[in-house]
Amino acid sequence: MEKSSKVESRLVSDEERESLEKLLSELHIEDKNSPDAPIKPLRSISFSGRIRIAALFEDDHEKWIDKTITLGGWAKSIRTGGNKEFCFIDLNDGSSVRNFQAIIMKEVSNFEEVCKEGIGSSFLIRGKIVKSPGGKQSIELRVDNTPGLYCKILGSCKLGEYPLMTGKEAKKMKLETLRDICHLRPRTNIISCVTRIRNNLAYATHIYFQNRGFQYIHTPLITSSDCEGAGSMFQVTTLFPSPNEKVSLKTTPEGLVDYKDDFFSKPTYLTVSGQLAVENYACALSDVYTFGPTFRAEVSHTSRHLAEFWMIEPEMCFADIYDDMECGENYLKFCLKYVLENNKADLEFLEKQVEKGLIQRLKTVIDNDFKRLSYTEAIDILKEAVSKNKKLFIEDSKESSQELRNIYWGMDMASPHERYLTETVFKKPVIVYNYPKEIKSFYMKLNSDGKTVAAMDILVPKIGEIIGGSQREENYELLSKRIDELKMDIKGYWWYLDLRKFGTVPHSGFGLGFERLVMMATGIENIRDVIPYPRYPGHADF
Repeated sequence: MEKSSKVESRLVSDEERESLEKLLSELHIEDKNSPDAPIKPLRSISFSGRIRIAALFEDDHEKWIDKTITLGGWAKSIRTGGNKEFCFIDLNDGSSVRNFQAIIMKEVSNFEEVCKEGIGSSFLIRGKIVKSPGGKQSIELRVDNTPGLYCKILGSCKLGEYPLMTGKEAKKMKLETLRDICHLRPRTNIISCVTRIRNNLAYATHIYFQNRGFQYIHTPLITSSDCEGAGSMFQVTTLFPSPNEKVSLKTTPEGLVDYKDDFFSKPTYLTVSGQLAVENYACALSDVYTFGPTFRAEVSHTSRHLAEFWMIEPEMCFADIYDDMECGENYLKFCLKYVLENNKADLEFLEKQVEKGLIQRLKTVIDNDFKRLSYTEAIDILKEAVSKNKKLFIEDSKESSQELRNIYWGMDMASPHERYLTETVFKKPVIVYNYPKEIKSFYMKLNSDGKTVAAMDILVPKIGEIIGGSQREENYELLSKRIDELKMDIKGYWWYLDLRKFGTVPHSGFGLGFERLVMMATGIENIRDVIPYPRYPGHADF
């Protein structure tokens, strides 16, 4: 682990930590905060009694030869061969990016009907596994007129009407086009790969925190508090009539909306973060985390923002900002190790179709310590870079280019600045810490210099910021003062301030936008393509 310069006094000293490591060794206790990623057991059989296709591609797949099994799935291609003596069906059930070939012999009773089916039709096929004479795969499923074998057509797919293209035409379908058919896009190879990786990243998240002693807390989706103190929240109300009724709202003498008759009798919103709520449980259970949907009503059309997205937010008591950095780095590495171990075929496909060098990029992240530097050091690097390169951050003569080149202490770094640090300067993830208090949230701990807060952002290549965290302000007076400075309604945070009155404790945590982690792991460049149903301005279909 790369050590940071300018470290203020640690909550638990390095000497005490080294002593603990020796003690654990003496007691033969294997416990580390950067665990290896386990291999996920493959479940071969479904509840319906069919074999999942992924099981047929295991290293010892020839064990299936001469065995009679049932497969179910959707046809990726159907073609006849041997002068129409047999029919090939490339079947996919979603368990793998690879298709499994079934050969249906002419003597099967519904052979003619099977041959008329097209791409997207669904089948339930029972046959015998045999060696394949072809070179594409070593085994295949053979169906003949042996009693008990069959090829059932479960759902036809009308040729010419199916929105998903096939073959060379499929490669021309752009991801933005697929967003208009979100109900069908999981059937494409690229989205099915992303979905399986997303699933394993979620599973790895729970493995990592559960195995490290964290408790999973379900925080509310409806709240009266704004965690970031910056607005842009979706309001939840029962005051509005149905779409076909006229609006008639009660108002106060001041002309404001009267919320007495609203469901909660006060203004409420969809949450932008579970952090404040989970801190209550951290201050009782020590180490906790949330993993749930969050919402922001920002009108943004960038490739990195959604109105509805998922957040992972751990919170640790008796932990400082440097513990926070270590947790964030180890968590990211664990998740990437997990998909490298358990999504090899998916990553190989995405490396061919989406990002050349994807697998090596992920390995580079895992195998190297993240670079740590203060915000001040980062600004100095950017200043020097701009002074030496007159074209740096000039993007297609956009008006914002000059703003990107205006580097000064106190600015909020933009994505091009973050990516420059990770992709050009250090060529690996970077942790920037000790930010100016003016550009960070009210709850972050004020440093001894009075100008900066103990905040940290983890920046990664291709994405920029993926984790934002901090040590929280545990001092009642300082937190109250900060809320007043920002002209926030202090009455709405009475319970949050109570944590600082009753047994206050230093604690730290971070938030990770789960979709950005999926982008990092897959190479997909638009966040709308890594979530099942993207919500963004003007789009809330399905």
